[in-house]
Amino acid sequence: MMKFILLTGMALLGIFFTALAQEEVIVKGVVLDEQKLPLVGVSISVSNMPGLGTTTVTDGKYSIRMRPFQTLIFTYIGYEKKEVLVKEQRVINVTMKETDASKLNEVVVTSTGTVKRIAVTGAITTVDVERLKSNPSTSMADALAGVVPGIQAMQTSGRPGSVSEFWIRSISTFGANSSALVLIDGFERDMNEINVEDVASFSVLKDASATAIYGSRGANGVILITTKRGKEGKVDINAKVEGFYSTATKLPDFVDGYTYASLANEAKVTRNQQPLYSASEMEILRLGLDPDMFPNVDWMDVLLRGGAKSQRSLLNLSGGGKTARYYVSGSYQNQQGMYKVDEALGDYNTNTDFKKYTYRLSVDMDITRSTLLRVGVSGSLRKQNDPGVGTDAIWTSLMGYNPIMMPMRYSDGKIPSWTGKNDNLNPWVQGTMTGYNESWTNNIQTTLNLEQKLDFITKGLSFIGRYGYDTYNNNWVKRFKRPELWNASRYRNTDGALVFTRVAEEQKMTQSAGSDGDRRDFFEWDLYYNKDLGNHHFGAVAKYTQASKVFTQNIGTDLKNGIARRNQGMAGRVNYNWNYRYFIDFNFGYTGSENFHKDYRFGFFPAISGAWNIGEEPLVKKLGWVNMFKLRYSYGRTGNDNMGDIRFPYLYTIEQMTGGGYNFGDYESTNLWDGIRYSSIASPNVTWEIATKQDLGIDYSFFKDRFSGAIDFFRERREGIYMGRNFLPGFVGLESNPSANVGEVKAEGIDGNFSFNQKLYGIDFTLRGNITFSKNEILERDEENTIYGYKLEEGHRINQARGLVALGLFKDYDDIRNSALQTFGEVMPGDIKYKDINGDGQVDNNDIVAIGATTRPNLTYGFGLAARWKGIDVNVHFQGVGKSSYFIDGSSVYMFQGGDGWGNVLNALANSNRWILGKNEDPNAEYPRLTYGANSNNYRRSTFWLKNGAYMRLKTLDIGYSFPKTFVNKMRLSNARLFFVGTNLLTFSEFELWDPELGNPNGKVYPLSKTFSLGLSVNL
Repeated sequence: MMKFILLTGMALLGIFFTALAQEEVIVKGVVLDEQKLPLVGVSISVSNMPGLGTTTVTDGKYSIRMRPFQTLIFTYIGYEKKEVLVKEQRVINVTMKETDASKLNEVVVTSTGTVKRIAVTGAITTVDVERLKSNPSTSMADALAGVVPGIQAMQTSGRPGSVSEFWIRSISTFGANSSALVLIDGFERDMNEINVEDVASFSVLKDASATAIYGSRGANGVILITTKRGKEGKVDINAKVEGFYSTATKLPDFVDGYTYASLANEAKVTRNQQPLYSASEMEILRLGLDPDMFPNVDWMDVLLRGGAKSQRSLLNLSGGGKTARYYVSGSYQNQQGMYKVDEALGDYNTNTDFKKYTYRLSVDMDITRSTLLRVGVSGSLRKQNDPGVGTDAIWTSLMGYNPIMMPMRYSDGKIPSWTGKNDNLNPWVQGTMTGYNESWTNNIQTTLNLEQKLDFITKGLSFIGRYGYDTYNNNWVKRFKRPELWNASRYRNTDGALVFTRVAEEQKMTQSAGSDGDRRDFFEWDLYYNKDLGNHHFGAVAKYTQASKVFTQNIGTDLKNGIARRNQGMAGRVNYNWNYRYFIDFNFGYTGSENFHKDYRFGFFPAISGAWNIGEEPLVKKLGWVNMFKLRYSYGRTGNDNMGDIRFPYLYTIEQMTGGGYNFGDYESTNLWDGIRYSSIASPNVTWEIATKQDLGIDYSFFKDRFSGAIDFFRERREGIYMGRNFLPGFVGLESNPSANVGEVKAEGIDGNFSFNQKLYGIDFTLRGNITFSKNEILERDEENTIYGYKLEEGHRINQARGLVALGLFKDYDDIRNSALQTFGEVMPGDIKYKDINGDGQVDNNDIVAIGATTRPNLTYGFGLAARWKGIDVNVHFQGVGKSSYFIDGSSVYMFQGGDGWGNVLNALANSNRWILGKNEDPNAEYPRLTYGANSNNYRRSTFWLKNGAYMRLKTLDIGYSFPKTFVNKMRLSNARLFFVGTNLLTFSEFELWDPELGNPNGKVYPLSKTFSLGLSVNL
């Protein structure tokens, strides 16, 4: 018995000591680079042990507790990952090798997966996501202009929550849609829904070889965005907080009350009328003696704050082991509006604020060694707040209320207003006393991907299946009220009291609500095959896609609104290259839409491209300084099936007429009978637009990637643009106008970019630039015939500015008598003189011609400089546009246009070199003879009012400081960076009335913002 107990005890001791042997041990060491210099901040994790890890500190040293026979993983940005199996050793020193980051090995995301840049044969631009992160807006689109070659963008409103419009290369259609197709993780989604910090890659596909695979949806170019995924290793936590202060880049600047009255008198007197204000009234106004009848109100100052504060914060974490990885992120952004609010109202918010919340969760699981399952859920919640009348109405009043129109409030407490219309109310009333509107927009997006390697069938074969399900909901509540409103007459009564007219009764708070929404689902599978045989490299892709979108709310009674919008297609790609020197690709898309007749539902869109990497030729390689010099060309067709809200144009609709639709009497008698008629004629042959595209491009990289870039020359012919046939003769007998694919446009241009990197005196410099220039011409469209060819849009550009040609101002009455007769009304010396284009002796609408450029810019460019020295980094970026024109008009430009006191007067126009009777009768003056009231001759679109929309601005100034590793490591951090970002800091433009980027004719729009931000980002 004793022997048994002894043996059992010895066995237990053996097990105990064996267990002790498997307990955690401490492993130490140093991590160096190839120059034997210590690396600080290297991430060190234990394989299959998520959350267990550390980082190197001063002198590259580390210490980690782990079990033997596990693997240490060393990762560091810019260096290759290294793995070391720990057995008996307790000191492990590691030397890490820098990643080969040359342009040859740079990875590009394309429509058929990721490829090395050297193998790209199409026009694809990869965007540096880091350069988009400085944008303070909630919209990623606001950061694209002047940053991405091939993209032209325009921000037409600075209202919080607004987004820029953008297009790729050129507006090549006057049809319903010129916008690019945006795909996020393979599915069509809104790029403004995601947070830029969650973006892993951003690619712009511009030519047919890159977009033909999308068939009838790829004509306007494609943007591919992939989001971040989790990576094996310790938990990686990133946090970022920013505070913003925004002011307007340029506000309209108006004259004071006395100047306004003086100009009003001049406008009267110069047209031989009595002055509007007497000398005594002018003196009362100058001295401010009667603030009820003759106030002097700066309405911009009354309603607008000097600036607005905003905040942004985000947090993301990722990590995992060999079998599962995760990525989780969330962000919050709050943009405040620039309106003043009544502080006494407390939480009753009447400002134009915008809040946005985003979240994202993705998990990647290795089900087997060859099977990967990716699951993702993401979404956003946006909340918009506005005054009860809305922002547009406020800016209409701000531009319409002159300083002496009325006070903010009469001395007896009555609230003044011009009229009772919402866009004519006192601006202070609009901003604080009309209630408030709220809207909520909620998006939920789910994604399921299954990736299966099929090497057991043949090596290089793989399959990816994707499914997506999205829901979108928008809800709004409008709470509107209005106080009792009064308007005092021009003169007091005999007792000296104000004489009031009530223009609107008090309206108690009312409430209305509404909603809309839709549901989308996507399904896609891809079959990939890649094969290398020595220097011969083959690849093939087969793709099937289908998607549907159905509106779920606010669909009305029309049954068509409840039918899903579906598209379906097959696509493929075959590519070959020899020794990464000669390349050829063939792509095709066979896609269709249920919106077309079955005979025209599907279309075939092929494209072919080739490239020659001259830099790989033996003779060129001997030069030593050529890393890549690739010449490429593509030709192909792609389509555009977006017709706006039009459903099933191949079907006719019949309308029941009431009140007598047909006359069965004689010509001059009336004998009306009800009946039915075709309210819409069927157009069974309608189909998609077809874009035939060519692209000739060069990719280059010299002197060990020190100087690199690309340049592309492109040409496109868009045929079959869908439009109404509005000029068919009446004898055809149609009750409605049919539609057809009759429009045709050609476009061409150039885009390119360059980057130059140099290290000088220990400072890393980067100089970069990009440009996009395009022009288009309408070759054919449905329009009325005319003997004057210049009146046709055919032969001119899309969005071409049109008007009369101004020859200056009439010098005197002899000049009027000796000039062509102007038929727009009586003219006097100092009025605008127009050119008789057709030579018929008179100026009328037949003399309207194409003038200036287009109302959308045809030239976009950007350039900048980045520098890094030790922990300090500076990034400066300029952006600009050209080849753009737009007219200015409205009550503030056409001073005293209404003749009733409505309309402010801009300082720039008041102080301009204007024509003044007896003082400045200059026929070349900047502003014509003043008019109090309408002037049908002067207030016409012409070169006189056409302004150059070109500008250049300091778009971004980003200054950062990364704290030393020795400091942040003591705080248990890997990295910490403090930064300042300024956007839209300086603007250079000939146009000075308001921000030229708005492209707005009258300034009645929320201004763009100049923003200063201070923030901190940390990595754990």
